Formats: sequence, C-alpha cells, structure tokens
Amino acid sequence: MAQYFEGIGRRKASTARVRVVAGSGKFIVNEKEAAVFFPRLGDMQDILRPFGAVGEAAAKYDVTVLVNGGGVTGQTEAVRLGVARALQGMNADWTTLLRKKGLLTRDARVKERKKPGLKKARKAPTYTKR
Repeated sequence: MAQYFEGIGRRKASTARVRVVAGSGKFIVNEKEAAVFFPRLGDMQDILRPFGAVGEAAAKYDVTVLVNGGGVTGQTEAVRLGVARALQGMNADWTTLLRKKGLLTRDARVKERKKPGLKKARKAPTYTKR
C-alpha cells in the first residue's frame, strides 16, 4: 500500500480520522461515498476547501475518513480540519497557506453545561414578583 498521511480533526462532539493518499479522487466517509454521507448543500465544498487553499486538485488524492460523534455541522468541520492537517503532514510548505485561510485552527467552541437552578446554561426561570 502507498504511503498515506493522517490528520485528526475535532469539532464540538465530533472526531474525524482522515487519511490522504495519492490516487484517483475517491472520497470515502464511513465506508460511504462522501456526497452520500454529506448531502447538505455546501458541505462537500467546505470539506474540500483545504485542497483549494494549497492549489491542489482533490481528484489527485484518495481520502478515507472515519468520523463519529456530534451532528452534521460538527462532523463536516471535523473532516475539514482533518483534511487540512493531513495535507500539512504531506507538505510542510503548505502550512502558511492553510493557516492564512484559517483551516488549521481548531474551533474550540462547545456547548456550555447546564447550571443548577437554571433552565439551560444561562436561561433563568421567569422572575415573578408575587
């Protein structure tokens, strides 16, 4: 098997393990075609942004992804980060290009925990005077 480059991407509750290898342009996510796994409009373009940032055609590479946890948005962004990190491992010169587009930054925002006495993280029960 040819040498592959791996990148781990995380976002919210999602984790994606991405492997990129020189190939014919197959993009597999959890043993399904990527377009089938991410049918939402714009998700595939978002995931393939790291290839555009470094000026490489996604059709030159085979990408295999194992993603779990979270929802659609979290998984999409986790895969995008994983692809960017795998490309960075492939060629260190691409780091500045990826960083400039903000593709190597882990979005650390997660759901805030619920606090006792409140309805949600910050929503308090309605105040009643009498």
